[in-house]
Amino acid sequence: MKQYQTMVNGKIKLNPKNGSKKMFNVFKGLIVYILVGLAALIFFVNLSGGGKPSNEVPISQVVTDVKEGKVDKLVLENDRINVDYKDSDQEAFSRKEGGESIYQVLKNAEVDPKSVTIEVKDTSWQQGWLSLLGTILPIALMVGFFFLIFRQARDAGQGIFAFGQSRAKVFSKDQSQIRFSDVAGVEEAKKELEEVVDFLKNSKKYKDIGARIPKGVLLVGPPGTGKTLLSRAVAGEAKVPFFSIAGSEFMEMLVGVGAARVRDMFAQAKKAAPSIIFIDEIESIGRMRGFGMSGGHDEREQTLNQILVEMDGFTPNDHVIVIGATNRPDLLDPALVRPGRFDRRVVLNLPDIEERKFIIKLHMKGKPFTSEVDVDRLARRTVGFSGADLANMLNEAAILAARENKKAIDARDLEEAATKVKLGPQRKRMQTEEDRKLTAYHEAGHALVGHLLPKVDPVHRISIVARGMSGGHTMFPPTEDRSNERKSRLVEQITAALGGQAAELMVFGDISTGAASDLQIATNIARDMVTEYGMSDLGPINVKPQSMFGMWPQLPEEGNGVSETMQTKVDAEIKKIIDTAYTQAQDILRANKSKLDKVAKALLEKETLDADEFEAIVDKKKAS
Repeated sequence: MKQYQTMVNGKIKLNPKNGSKKMFNVFKGLIVYILVGLAALIFFVNLSGGGKPSNEVPISQVVTDVKEGKVDKLVLENDRINVDYKDSDQEAFSRKEGGESIYQVLKNAEVDPKSVTIEVKDTSWQQGWLSLLGTILPIALMVGFFFLIFRQARDAGQGIFAFGQSRAKVFSKDQSQIRFSDVAGVEEAKKELEEVVDFLKNSKKYKDIGARIPKGVLLVGPPGTGKTLLSRAVAGEAKVPFFSIAGSEFMEMLVGVGAARVRDMFAQAKKAAPSIIFIDEIESIGRMRGFGMSGGHDEREQTLNQILVEMDGFTPNDHVIVIGATNRPDLLDPALVRPGRFDRRVVLNLPDIEERKFIIKLHMKGKPFTSEVDVDRLARRTVGFSGADLANMLNEAAILAARENKKAIDARDLEEAATKVKLGPQRKRMQTEEDRKLTAYHEAGHALVGHLLPKVDPVHRISIVARGMSGGHTMFPPTEDRSNERKSRLVEQITAALGGQAAELMVFGDISTGAASDLQIATNIARDMVTEYGMSDLGPINVKPQSMFGMWPQLPEEGNGVSETMQTKVDAEIKKIIDTAYTQAQDILRANKSKLDKVAKALLEKETLDADEFEAIVDKKKAS
């Protein structure tokens, strides 16, 4: 069960109000149920009249029936008379005047009271209790109602004053059990953070030599690379209190609440010093100032200003280290990342092949695998996967194996899981033969063009099975980790992306909407080549529009900094690259029409082709 904590005299303690508040809520609910039950009891007793449901007859009819000898017994309950007849199961009741005797009523009608059995039941105590409850219960319900109203009003009043309290979750040094050994694939980042851990453990060693540890560490990297996990590992290694909060948790509807929460959080962290404050998704409050729609007094900007003051203001803050995590460092305010605040940036990139091996081995613990599973081959297969992707892949493989009642996870499960992580699950849908044939030629066009271009990665898999939003897919996973791309390779990637539509046009004389994503990929690569990489006839020039959140942003009224003449040239260069690649794709397919037909025919028969099956059909192995 999760335990929430608070700071008391600089020490982390469990919140003592949680138990009493829970007991009060239980007691309050019990009282409400009891009062409602009593009210229902009185209602039904009064409704039933305290006896069996019967037909009501006038007192004169009862006297007549007694005189005729039809009545076996009269049962008196105060002013109510229950009548039992001799010759039938019929029951009835009547009422007499208050204070009047049934014996006197019979004598006045010249009927001998001894001719019928008369039984008297004393129910005065029931009537007394019901009368008492009928008097007290409405008062009790009214008092309880007003008590709950005043209670809610008091809690609401306290809640207003509690807006300024920090919402950070506190993990004591005994709770954080994650260590650096539990984090794989970020060895360089761990070395950078080892200094932070050593300072928290041995701060005197650094102070004696005059060194100052960074007050803030900014973890930058794509989603899923382990920023949050690494920050918890820092706290686990240093064995200090760890305050965790998301950037969005500072924001509220009331002005000034975010700044008050920042002050309260730093005050708690200083009491528990040495300690760590971790702010996840810090760009939500650390965005560059000056672009808010509500001017300079925006609530977000006030919160950011308070963080800047707390990290490097007049008040010393030597034993509290702030760790921020973001995947958008370009959005952060320059004052936040200057020396003295977040003055150390730790970049977490996607893992390389060796790091992927470590991550895969870490997540393979506790899972049975067959002997054919090769970690090295799996690491080469998963270029571009983040640590979270790899963990998800192994979990999906375990789910697939369990679904098929296997005792161990095999290579086929891992391959299906890797494809599912990147492209989504298979979609079983009805397709016409025309759609299947169109998809087969489309994917065969991608595969054949990419296979015959020397700098495109080898074909790994071709399928006409729908996944996610695509009707089929051709996979060219990188065979190695690259930090740079050459112009010739980018042009060949564009050519391979256009091979699908080129095959459609050559075989069917028409094109379909299935090439929409291919055209987007090709156009984006061509645009980056022209505007950002200088890989066009325009020469080594960068004409990419500047983001308004950059370090020196362009104001909206200033446009994107590119003239109309230059933009026209940019558009012409993009179209030139696309047209050249499209023509090359068509030429390759015309020269290898028979191979295209063979690949499409095999796809229609098997739906999915692996690399070996594809290379056997085209009768040519990809040059490495």
